[in-house]
Amino acid sequence: MAETLLAFEPSLLSGVLIKRYKRFLADVRLDDGREMTVHCPNTGSMTGCAAPGSRVWVRLESKVGRKLPGSWELVETQPGQLACIHSARANKVVAAALARGLIAPLAGYATARPEVRLPGGQSRFDFLLSDPDECVVEVKSVTLVVGEGVGAFPDAVSLRGQKHLRELTELAAKGRRACLLFCVMHSGIERVRAASEIDPEYAQLLRQAVDQGVEVIAWAVTPTPEGFQVGGQVPVIV
Repeated sequence: MAETLLAFEPSLLSGVLIKRYKRFLADVRLDDGREMTVHCPNTGSMTGCAAPGSRVWVRLESKVGRKLPGSWELVETQPGQLACIHSARANKVVAAALARGLIAPLAGYATARPEVRLPGGQSRFDFLLSDPDECVVEVKSVTLVVGEGVGAFPDAVSLRGQKHLRELTELAAKGRRACLLFCVMHSGIERVRAASEIDPEYAQLLRQAVDQGVEVIAWAVTPTPEGFQVGGQVPVIV
């Protein structure tokens, strides 16, 4: 059985999505009948993950100064298929998986520093692995399904994603180990590709990155209402 990481605390409550709007807001009806507006922690288009009437799970939290009662975390996109729409969860799951050596191509490093800006660089990268040597890692959360078992990134034109690819390519061209890690946060995705129909520039940059030696890998994460299970590597179609 896959190891469970990052259990939800407090436990999630289930309900139905009424609508998502203004990017960061979602109205939900919980199973106990309460209707409320919660935070939608995702800036993307969320294609296929925001259909009204979908089964959703939210995390309620009372904090001083918090305007909304909680955040939307998971959605059932098809019977038995769950996706995590909280995009920041990807980095936390990857951090925990790196610490336990669960992502085989990136195992063996003694240190994983998050949010690192390299000397002379413009962007912050998600992780800098070191000892022995170094590896720069940028993480992208994948939830868009474009066909039977096929996931794609990005779900909207991503200038930030393009910038990261250019900088990873420059690093690889200079002989440094650079890795783009697609964190697959959807239980129905079995392989990953660039969403060329949405962001053709990103797809072109990805091909160039691979040609220059950037390692592109995808790793499966299965979201559940209890937490996240880290699975194995899934193919990337370049």
